[in-house]
Amino acid sequence: MVRGLRSTTDFEYEYSIAAVNRVLARDIDTVFFMTRGEYSHISSNMVKEIAGYHGDVSALVPRFVLKKIQQKYQKR
Repeated sequence: MVRGLRSTTDFEYEYSIAAVNRVLARDIDTVFFMTRGEYSHISSNMVKEIAGYHGDVSALVPRFVLKKIQQKYQKR
């Protein structure tokens, strides 16, 4: 599994999930990637809420993510 981390708080939570996954299926490995500094304060919930109100999230997410968000929220 590939998991993204923004902070040490994320690490503690994700580490617990990885440990449980290891108990459930010993062949599951988890790899953690740290986010870029400019995205560390952003949560997916925050982006979804802004997008849900048709706000501009272009400064908050990478270009390929922005395209997917626009596709999803233009239907609503």
